[in-house]
Amino acid sequence: MNGPVTRRELLLGAAALGLAACGRGGSRADELNLWTLQLAPKFNPYFADLLTVWRQRRPQLPVRWTDLPWGSVERKLLAAVYARTAPDVVNLNPPFAANLASKGGLSDLTPLLPSGAAERYLPSVWRACRDPEAGQIAIPWYLTVRLSLVNRRLLEEAGLESPPRRWDAVPEFARRIRERTGRYGLFVTVVPDDSAEMLESLVQMGVVLLDGQRRAAFNSPAGRRAFRFWTDLYRQGLLPREVVSQGQRRAIELFQSGDLALAATGAEFLRSIQTNAPGVAAVTEPHPPLTGEDGTANVALMTLAVPRQSRHPAEAVALALFLTDAANQARFAREARVLPSSQEALEQVRTALDQEQPDTAEQAQIRTARLLSARILDQARVLVPALPGIKRLQKIVYTQLQRAMLGQIESDVALAMAADEWDRYSRSRWP
Repeated sequence: MNGPVTRRELLLGAAALGLAACGRGGSRADELNLWTLQLAPKFNPYFADLLTVWRQRRPQLPVRWTDLPWGSVERKLLAAVYARTAPDVVNLNPPFAANLASKGGLSDLTPLLPSGAAERYLPSVWRACRDPEAGQIAIPWYLTVRLSLVNRRLLEEAGLESPPRRWDAVPEFARRIRERTGRYGLFVTVVPDDSAEMLESLVQMGVVLLDGQRRAAFNSPAGRRAFRFWTDLYRQGLLPREVVSQGQRRAIELFQSGDLALAATGAEFLRSIQTNAPGVAAVTEPHPPLTGEDGTANVALMTLAVPRQSRHPAEAVALALFLTDAANQARFAREARVLPSSQEALEQVRTALDQEQPDTAEQAQIRTARLLSARILDQARVLVPALPGIKRLQKIVYTQLQRAMLGQIESDVALAMAADEWDRYSRSRWP
């Protein structure tokens, strides 16, 4: 480490504090500003319809919609804070929302929400939008869950009837695939700034990441078993060598080339596989995701938050509730092939999928995957808490796990070093 707190985090803290101090400096008095992430131009018609309805209901306060690329939202939001032009409603993932809230940058929505608002949403994702110190920092929007997309041909070549359902069955599965087909069973990246799937797998294996004081709790018997699990898989050649250098995109590439038996990804990626690798898509089956002993799956969540700089916090909350109501979420879930956080919308999606009559094998495959995803939500939650610094924790854990996998140090030593490094960071941030 270069120091207990990175330059980027110092800038984030300074900007967020500036955001809180700016008070009511945000958008023009006669409009609301809404920022979303990478939804244009595909969903332009959807938002045009929604915002037309909003204008009919609230003509005095129209909405200006801005869509941003995934990689630029943090930079542009911080720049808007300095310029006192922060949006009224912003689409954030939970880790960035938690980090911003910890600096006083987001409104606690609790006093602004109508009675019974929480009951409209799935309880697990509503809780994931609540910070123990900052309050209800966001409203849940759309969700995705991982499935196991399985190459049936490779399973048959390996003499396997089905993919593994639990992590403890993975080593034998990976070994059979490798020895009998020359391919790999699965791909889970340990690139620090990529997917959180590895961190989620630790939780599913019974690892408690942090204690109540945000100190490391993962240097435990469960943590040692989990680190050895991944270290042994890699050292035995049962994971692609690239898991230490390439991200989750590489898993899709390997799956599409027929070199991977199981891809842990969402139903929404099936259409890409059908387009890019129709031969592989034809032998692909969706299965439930890998989990731990209790069967809990992970859900990935996108939220809507209200910066404290908003001049119209009550109206901003009303807009967020409008965007996430049952009717609007059901339509968005259908068009985007994601899942809604609204309980009523989820029932609508499930009913529609049950009744759907696909015209082609490709449509039937997508329907099966989406229906499976919707059912999995009953056993899913956000496994990695959206706490400030959680991306730093991921970087620390992944970096030390990489070292163990590459044989530079033993896995128990790597885990202890990760815990020590996190605790030094944690003490500097939360004395």
